Amino acid sequence: MSTIERAAKRLEELRRAGVDISSFEPDAVPAPTPAPVTAVTEDMSDVVTIRIPQLATDMPPMASSTMAEPSALPDRRSREVELDLRRMSRSNLLVPGEPRSQLEEEFRIIKRPLLENVRGQTAVRPHRANLIMVTSAIPGEGKTQTAINLAVSIAMELDHTVLLVEADVLRPSVLERMGVSSQKGLLDLLSSKGMALSDVLLKTNIPKLTLLPAGTASSRSTELLASTAMDDLLEELASKYADRVIIFDTPPLLSTTESRVLAAHMGQVVMVVESGKTPTSSVQQAFATVESHPVVLSMLNKYQGPKGKNTYGYYAP
Repeated sequence: MSTIERAAKRLEELRRAGVDISSFEPDAVPAPTPAPVTAVTEDMSDVVTIRIPQLATDMPPMASSTMAEPSALPDRRSREVELDLRRMSRSNLLVPGEPRSQLEEEFRIIKRPLLENVRGQTAVRPHRANLIMVTSAIPGEGKTQTAINLAVSIAMELDHTVLLVEADVLRPSVLERMGVSSQKGLLDLLSSKGMALSDVLLKTNIPKLTLLPAGTASSRSTELLASTAMDDLLEELASKYADRVIIFDTPPLLSTTESRVLAAHMGQVVMVVESGKTPTSSVQQAFATVESHPVVLSMLNKYQGPKGKNTYGYYAP
């Protein structure tokens, strides 16, 4: 018997055994390449290899998953900026790492009662004690200088981080004094629902000090500061990080309405008074606007000590 005859015989045996070899018909639909099966003749003299087609199933082929990978969220980390430390030092602003100075000592004394309130070391901890507003009665008394120095001094503490908010939205000057260009900030955050806090925060080269610029000027600044969005923001700032102290440089109390709106949301108020210049009537009127606030501390600024040096009233020799 020839090889062809033996192969045909073996195929017939396979058919009788129940193996479906119909796919070898000329009109058969092509199937995926199957795994080979070897048929051996009875006398082992010839080997014939045939391919058994894969079994069809009643189930339709599974569609590829339609679940797409989540699109990458935009990088919303806070930006980093370089403060001009030399410029700050020349402008009588505190700079960490410089030799111990009288200015540094003065702010150590000034910040202590504020931090005691923040830490709950007093009889009653004020609500939102870590929200500290720095203001004055009239312009030019040094409240922005005080806010910056207070923020840097607290950033030098071991147990606190600081956010300095440029809340004098009408005449912002915090960033300029620290050598940083103007940025989107607080007012943009309040007026835009799609903006996150991290979009406007500026991390600085002073460890533990972050800035929040005033943002784009708006004719609705008072309404924005009095809005529910502002109250929600302040609540987030006050409660999100237990070790964070937020310093607000705000407008003078008697010149605008913004500070009076903000004072209602603050835990502590620092009133800066320029020694020998601010009229007593203005000081009294300014204190009257925040008389219902539980914590109002005053600081005498630009005091001329016996040696003719400018000192703060807390540290007058």
